[in-house]
Amino acid sequence: MVKLHIKKGDESQFLYETTVDAPVDGVTEEVATIYNGRLKVQRICAEMDELAKHGITLPPNMQGLTEEQVSELKLKDEWAEKCVPSGGSVFKEDKIGRRNGQAPNEKMAELITKTIKEAKDLISKKKVDANVMVTLATVKEALDILRGAVMIVYPMGLPPHDTIKEEFENTEDLSGTQALLDVIEPPKASLWWAGKEMIRGKKLLDFVGKNDKTKIVVKIQKVGQGAPSREQVVSPEQQKEMMAYYYKKQEEWKKLQADSEDAYMDSEWADSHQLKRQFHGIKDVKWGPR
Repeated sequence: MVKLHIKKGDESQFLYETTVDAPVDGVTEEVATIYNGRLKVQRICAEMDELAKHGITLPPNMQGLTEEQVSELKLKDEWAEKCVPSGGSVFKEDKIGRRNGQAPNEKMAELITKTIKEAKDLISKKKVDANVMVTLATVKEALDILRGAVMIVYPMGLPPHDTIKEEFENTEDLSGTQALLDVIEPPKASLWWAGKEMIRGKKLLDFVGKNDKTKIVVKIQKVGQGAPSREQVVSPEQQKEMMAYYYKKQEEWKKLQADSEDAYMDSEWADSHQLKRQFHGIKDVKWGPR
Protein backbone atom coordinates (compact mmCIF):
# COMPACT_ATOMS: atom_id res chain seq x y z
CA MET A 1 0.00 0.00 0.00
CA VAL A 2 1.15 3.54 -0.80
CA LYS A 3 1.13 5.96 2.12
CA LEU A 4 0.37 9.59 1.40
CA HIS A 5 1.42 12.12 4.02
CA ILE A 6 -1.14 14.83 3.32
CA LYS A 7 -0.11 18.41 3.96
CA LYS A 8 -1.72 21.81 3.50
CA GLY A 9 1.11 24.21 2.87
CA ASP A 10 3.90 23.12 5.21
CA GLU A 11 1.49 21.86 7.87
CA SER A 12 0.88 18.13 8.33
CA GLN A 13 -2.75 17.00 8.17
CA PHE A 14 -3.07 13.19 8.14
CA LEU A 15 -1.87 9.92 6.61
CA TYR A 16 -3.84 8.30 3.80
CA GLU A 17 -3.31 4.79 2.41
CA THR A 18 -4.13 3.54 -1.08
CA THR A 19 -2.68 1.50 -3.96
CA VAL A 20 -0.63 2.55 -6.98
CA ASP A 21 -3.47 1.36 -9.24
CA ALA A 22 -5.93 3.83 -7.69
CA PRO A 23 -7.16 6.55 -10.06
CA VAL A 24 -6.05 10.08 -9.17
CA ASP A 25 -9.67 11.28 -9.36
CA GLY A 26 -10.81 8.92 -6.62
CA VAL A 27 -7.81 9.57 -4.40
CA THR A 28 -8.19 13.35 -4.73
CA GLU A 29 -11.92 13.26 -3.97
CA GLU A 30 -11.49 11.06 -0.89
CA VAL A 31 -8.50 12.98 0.46
CA ALA A 32 -10.43 16.26 0.07
CA THR A 33 -13.48 14.74 1.79
CA ILE A 34 -11.37 13.59 4.75
CA TYR A 35 -9.65 16.99 4.88
CA ASN A 36 -13.01 18.81 4.96
CA GLY A 37 -14.38 16.29 7.47
CA ARG A 38 -11.55 17.07 9.87
CA LEU A 39 -12.33 20.78 9.53
CA LYS A 40 -16.00 20.06 10.33
CA VAL A 41 -15.06 18.10 13.45
CA GLN A 42 -12.86 20.99 14.59
CA ARG A 43 -15.64 23.53 14.00
CA ILE A 44 -18.17 21.44 15.91
CA CYS A 45 -15.74 20.95 18.79
CA ALA A 46 -15.25 24.71 19.04
CA GLU A 47 -19.02 25.30 19.09
CA MET A 48 -19.64 22.50 21.59
CA ASP A 49 -17.07 24.04 23.90
CA GLU A 50 -19.16 27.23 23.87
CA LEU A 51 -22.32 25.15 24.31
CA ALA A 52 -20.90 23.66 27.50
CA LYS A 53 -20.05 27.14 28.79
CA HIS A 54 -23.05 29.25 27.75
CA GLY A 55 -25.90 27.03 26.50
CA ILE A 56 -27.70 27.04 23.14
CA THR A 57 -27.41 29.67 20.42
CA LEU A 58 -29.90 32.54 20.53
CA PRO A 59 -32.17 33.17 17.52
CA PRO A 60 -30.38 35.35 14.92
CA ASN A 61 -32.59 38.39 15.68
CA MET A 62 -31.56 38.33 19.36
CA GLN A 63 -27.84 37.82 19.06
CA GLY A 64 -25.71 40.69 20.32
CA LEU A 65 -28.61 42.52 21.96
CA THR A 66 -28.72 43.60 25.61
CA GLU A 67 -31.57 42.55 27.92
CA GLU A 68 -33.02 46.07 27.65
CA GLN A 69 -33.02 45.91 23.85
CA VAL A 70 -34.62 42.48 23.89
CA SER A 71 -37.30 43.79 26.23
CA GLU A 72 -37.93 46.92 24.15
CA LEU A 73 -38.26 44.91 20.96
CA LYS A 74 -40.45 42.38 22.78
CA LEU A 75 -38.32 39.48 21.60
CA LYS A 76 -38.42 36.07 23.22
CA ASP A 77 -36.19 33.03 23.09
CA GLU A 78 -38.91 30.46 22.47
CA TRP A 79 -36.36 27.64 22.27
CA ALA A 80 -35.03 28.22 25.81
CA GLU A 81 -37.89 26.25 27.36
CA LYS A 82 -37.79 23.51 24.73
CA CYS A 83 -34.03 22.89 24.73
CA VAL A 84 -33.31 22.33 28.41
CA PRO A 85 -30.14 20.35 29.23
CA SER A 86 -30.41 17.12 31.19
CA GLY A 87 -30.20 17.71 34.93
CA GLY A 88 -31.13 21.37 34.59
CA SER A 89 -29.09 24.43 33.66
CA VAL A 90 -26.72 26.89 35.33
CA PHE A 91 -26.72 30.52 34.25
CA LYS A 92 -23.40 31.61 32.73
CA GLU A 93 -23.72 34.83 30.78
CA ASP A 94 -22.29 34.95 27.28
CA LYS A 95 -20.65 38.39 27.11
CA ILE A 96 -20.75 38.49 23.33
CA GLY A 97 -24.49 37.81 23.40
CA ARG A 98 -24.47 34.84 21.07
CA ARG A 99 -25.79 32.18 23.45
CA ASN A 100 -28.61 32.29 26.00
CA GLY A 101 -26.43 31.64 29.09
CA GLN A 102 -28.39 28.55 30.20
CA ALA A 103 -25.38 26.26 30.40
CA PRO A 104 -25.55 22.53 31.24
CA ASN A 105 -24.73 21.55 34.82
CA GLU A 106 -21.17 20.59 35.75
CA LYS A 107 -21.64 16.88 35.09
CA MET A 108 -23.10 17.41 31.60
CA ALA A 109 -20.53 20.08 30.76
CA GLU A 110 -17.79 17.63 31.74
CA LEU A 111 -19.32 15.01 29.43
CA ILE A 112 -19.21 17.47 26.52
CA THR A 113 -15.60 18.45 27.29
CA LYS A 114 -14.49 14.81 27.50
CA THR A 115 -16.20 13.98 24.20
CA ILE A 116 -14.57 16.96 22.50
CA LYS A 117 -11.15 15.65 23.52
CA GLU A 118 -11.95 12.15 22.23
CA ALA A 119 -13.10 13.51 18.87
CA LYS A 120 -10.04 15.72 18.50
CA ASP A 121 -7.74 12.81 19.35
CA LEU A 122 -9.32 10.72 16.58
CA ILE A 123 -8.41 13.24 13.88
CA SER A 124 -5.31 14.69 15.53
CA LYS A 125 -2.27 15.63 13.46
CA LYS A 126 -0.25 13.62 15.98
CA LYS A 127 -1.54 10.52 14.19
CA VAL A 128 1.08 11.24 11.52
CA ASP A 129 3.92 10.77 14.01
CA ALA A 130 2.22 7.63 15.32
CA ASN A 131 1.93 6.30 11.74
CA VAL A 132 -1.86 5.91 12.11
CA MET A 133 -4.16 6.47 9.14
CA VAL A 134 -7.15 8.84 9.23
CA THR A 135 -10.00 7.60 7.03
CA LEU A 136 -13.58 8.53 6.24
CA ALA A 137 -14.61 6.02 8.91
CA THR A 138 -12.42 7.88 11.43
CA VAL A 139 -14.12 11.18 10.63
CA LYS A 140 -17.54 9.55 10.84
CA GLU A 141 -16.68 8.06 14.24
CA ALA A 142 -15.63 11.48 15.54
CA LEU A 143 -18.87 13.05 14.31
CA ASP A 144 -20.95 10.22 15.79
CA ILE A 145 -19.53 10.57 19.29
CA LEU A 146 -20.02 14.34 19.18
CA ARG A 147 -23.62 13.88 18.03
CA GLY A 148 -24.17 11.30 20.76
CA ALA A 149 -22.93 13.65 23.47
CA VAL A 150 -25.28 16.41 22.29
CA MET A 151 -28.21 13.99 22.32
CA ILE A 152 -27.41 12.94 25.90
CA VAL A 153 -27.13 16.50 27.17
CA TYR A 154 -30.02 17.85 25.06
CA PRO A 155 -32.46 14.94 24.59
CA MET A 156 -35.06 17.32 23.07
CA GLY A 157 -32.50 18.39 20.47
CA LEU A 158 -31.02 21.77 19.58
CA PRO A 159 -32.89 24.61 17.87
CA PRO A 160 -32.73 24.59 14.05
CA HIS A 161 -30.70 27.80 14.00
CA ASP A 162 -27.98 26.40 16.29
CA THR A 163 -24.65 26.13 14.46
CA ILE A 164 -23.97 22.66 15.87
CA LYS A 165 -27.25 21.30 14.54
CA GLU A 166 -26.57 22.88 11.15
CA GLU A 167 -23.12 21.27 11.05
CA PHE A 168 -24.54 17.83 11.83
CA GLU A 169 -27.18 18.26 9.11
CA ASN A 170 -24.67 19.73 6.61
CA THR A 171 -26.72 22.92 6.27
CA GLU A 172 -24.10 25.23 7.77
CA ASP A 173 -23.53 28.63 6.15
CA LEU A 174 -19.84 29.50 6.23
CA SER A 175 -20.09 32.52 3.93
CA GLY A 176 -18.04 35.46 5.13
CA THR A 177 -15.92 33.37 7.50
CA GLN A 178 -12.33 32.18 7.53
CA ALA A 179 -13.66 28.64 7.73
CA LEU A 180 -15.00 28.95 4.18
CA LEU A 181 -11.52 29.77 2.88
CA ASP A 182 -10.12 26.65 4.54
CA VAL A 183 -12.64 24.30 2.91
CA ILE A 184 -11.58 22.67 -0.36
CA GLU A 185 -14.49 21.27 -2.36
CA PRO A 186 -13.56 17.80 -3.71
CA PRO A 187 -14.24 18.68 -7.39
CA LYS A 188 -11.97 21.73 -7.02
CA ALA A 189 -9.17 19.95 -5.16
CA SER A 190 -5.77 19.08 -6.56
CA LEU A 191 -2.88 17.02 -5.19
CA TRP A 192 0.78 17.86 -5.74
CA TRP A 193 3.86 15.71 -5.29
CA ALA A 194 7.50 16.57 -5.97
CA GLY A 195 6.48 19.91 -7.44
CA LYS A 196 4.13 18.28 -9.97
CA GLU A 197 0.36 18.17 -10.02
CA MET A 198 -1.24 14.74 -10.08
CA ILE A 199 -3.43 15.08 -13.13
CA ARG A 200 -6.95 13.71 -12.94
CA GLY A 201 -7.71 10.95 -15.43
CA LYS A 202 -4.47 9.15 -14.65
CA LYS A 203 -3.49 6.58 -12.06
CA LEU A 204 -1.23 7.04 -9.07
CA LEU A 205 1.41 4.77 -10.60
CA ASP A 206 1.84 7.27 -13.45
CA PHE A 207 3.45 9.59 -10.90
CA VAL A 208 4.94 7.44 -8.12
CA GLY A 209 5.83 4.31 -10.08
CA LYS A 210 4.79 0.72 -9.50
CA ASN A 211 6.38 0.27 -6.07
CA ASP A 212 3.45 -0.36 -3.71
CA LYS A 213 5.59 0.17 -0.61
CA THR A 214 6.14 3.90 -0.98
CA LYS A 215 5.56 6.84 1.34
CA ILE A 216 5.33 10.29 -0.22
CA VAL A 217 4.46 13.80 0.93
CA VAL A 218 1.44 15.13 -0.96
CA LYS A 219 0.08 18.66 -0.71
CA ILE A 220 -3.59 19.47 -1.18
CA GLN A 221 -4.89 22.78 -2.44
CA LYS A 222 -7.49 24.33 -4.68
CA VAL A 223 -7.26 24.01 -8.44
CA GLY A 224 -5.70 27.03 -10.11
CA GLN A 225 -3.54 28.15 -7.20
CA GLY A 226 -0.36 27.00 -8.89
CA ALA A 227 2.40 24.88 -7.44
CA PRO A 228 2.60 24.87 -3.63
CA SER A 229 5.78 25.97 -1.88
CA ARG A 230 8.49 23.34 -1.84
CA GLU A 231 9.47 21.53 1.33
CA GLN A 232 12.33 23.13 3.26
CA VAL A 233 15.51 21.10 3.04
CA VAL A 234 16.21 21.85 6.70
CA SER A 235 13.41 22.13 9.25
CA PRO A 236 13.34 25.09 11.69
CA GLU A 237 14.31 22.75 14.54
CA GLN A 238 17.26 21.35 12.59
CA GLN A 239 18.31 24.88 11.65
CA LYS A 240 18.34 25.90 15.32
CA GLU A 241 20.45 22.85 16.21
CA MET A 242 22.90 23.64 13.40
CA MET A 243 23.21 27.29 14.47
CA ALA A 244 23.83 26.21 18.09
CA TYR A 245 26.49 23.74 16.93
CA TYR A 246 28.30 26.29 14.77
CA TYR A 247 28.14 28.89 17.55
CA LYS A 248 29.69 26.40 19.97
CA LYS A 249 32.46 25.58 17.49
CA GLN A 250 33.08 29.28 16.89
CA GLU A 251 33.49 29.90 20.61
CA GLU A 252 35.88 26.95 20.89
CA TRP A 253 37.93 28.32 17.98
CA LYS A 254 38.11 31.77 19.61
CA LYS A 255 39.36 30.18 22.83
CA LEU A 256 42.00 28.19 20.96
CA GLN A 257 43.20 31.35 19.22
CA ALA A 258 43.41 33.20 22.55
CA ASP A 259 45.40 30.33 24.08
CA SER A 260 47.78 30.16 21.12
CA GLU A 261 48.70 33.84 21.59
CA ASP A 262 50.25 33.00 24.98
CA ALA A 263 51.67 29.63 23.94
CA TYR A 264 55.04 31.17 22.92
CA MET A 265 55.81 31.76 26.61
CA ASP A 266 56.60 28.05 26.91
CA SER A 267 59.12 28.19 24.04
CA GLU A 268 62.87 28.15 24.67
CA TRP A 269 63.52 31.36 22.74
CA ALA A 270 61.12 33.21 25.03
CA ASP A 271 63.01 32.18 28.22
CA SER A 272 64.96 35.21 29.52
CA HIS A 273 67.20 32.98 31.68
CA GLN A 274 68.19 30.58 28.90
CA LEU A 275 71.66 32.15 28.27
CA LYS A 276 72.53 32.24 32.00
CA ARG A 277 71.68 28.54 32.41
CA GLN A 278 73.72 27.69 29.35
CA PHE A 279 76.86 29.36 30.82
CA HIS A 280 76.38 27.52 34.09
CA GLY A 281 75.89 24.19 32.31
CA ILE A 282 72.48 23.54 33.71
CA LYS A 283 70.52 23.83 30.52
CA ASP A 284 69.14 20.27 30.40
CA VAL A 285 68.79 19.61 34.12
CA LYS A 286 65.57 17.79 34.97
CA TRP A 287 64.04 17.27 38.38
CA GLY A 288 62.09 14.35 39.61
CA PRO A 289 62.53 10.77 40.82
CA ARG A 290 63.99 8.18 38.49
